[in-house]
Amino acid sequence: MKANPKSEIRNPHVIHIPVLLKEAVDLLAPKAGGVYVDGTLGAGGHAAEILKRSAPDGVLIGMDWDTEAVDRCKANLAVYGNRAFIRQADFQDITQVLSAAGYHAADGVLLDLGVSWFHLKTPERGFSFMLDGPLDMRMDRNNPQQTAADLVNTLSSRELAKILHEYGEESRAGAIARAIEKARAREPITRTLQLAGIVSSAFPPYPPRRIHPATLTFQALRIAVNDEMGILKKGLKQIIACLKPGGRIAVITFHSLEDRIVKQAFAVAAKDCVCPSKFPVCSCGKRSELKVLTRRPIMAGPEEVDQNPAARSAKLRAAERL
Repeated sequence: MKANPKSEIRNPHVIHIPVLLKEAVDLLAPKAGGVYVDGTLGAGGHAAEILKRSAPDGVLIGMDWDTEAVDRCKANLAVYGNRAFIRQADFQDITQVLSAAGYHAADGVLLDLGVSWFHLKTPERGFSFMLDGPLDMRMDRNNPQQTAADLVNTLSSRELAKILHEYGEESRAGAIARAIEKARAREPITRTLQLAGIVSSAFPPYPPRRIHPATLTFQALRIAVNDEMGILKKGLKQIIACLKPGGRIAVITFHSLEDRIVKQAFAVAAKDCVCPSKFPVCSCGKRSELKVLTRRPIMAGPEEVDQNPAARSAKLRAAERL
């Protein structure tokens, strides 16, 4: 399960519920003896279902760039013994992880993108605008990449506004960036609630907003800190190349930027020729690699949304390797 970027936490003790579990695993169609990859393990809910459906000898290769998620899944999936191969990595490294497990191709790959409840309810990770913690937001805390605090304290207001507009689709990006620039001139911005308050000050008090004013800003900074869009674009290419003929990829997204990237990647891979229309004869030699299985994204029904509000914005797309 990944959290709805427009709802944040309702209950910090909420039990993990995988989003679109049946629909995603149905599209993967696991079978005995198959090799499957969960590229975003989280708490391992989708991975466990894949292992169940691929019994008695299907293999699940699980990846996550968060060491805490990897440790959690090693414990949760230990009951499956050597059928579960768990490694810390992000899914753009699928080729190397498959090779380390002794395989060169997969029968199916699942991605469940976004931030998890475990990230949001752990203040020291810095993802939540409702719990005070250091302004970090790194998915992999072993990586010495820039933190969210580094971005808000060093980027120009123009650069910040660009991030907020592109990754958060925030209509008040300029006003928020200027508020951040003004606030950091007084003191460094280092805490989540500190930033949430600064962002809120850039909004008029009325009318009341449906979502917290800092929602899209935190989303945008998280995406920028972890280069999530870049990794998704590179990762999809790697995954498609690693699928066996007839192998399937299923991707669950939680906001329009991710969904657009997945939709476009599938469309390009499903095309035979990408030459300009003015060319009388194909010169690119490209042949379609995928058959798209979901003409429109699959979304959660009212019952699932009622039980799990995080499912509200989830979209599932799938394709099959030719």
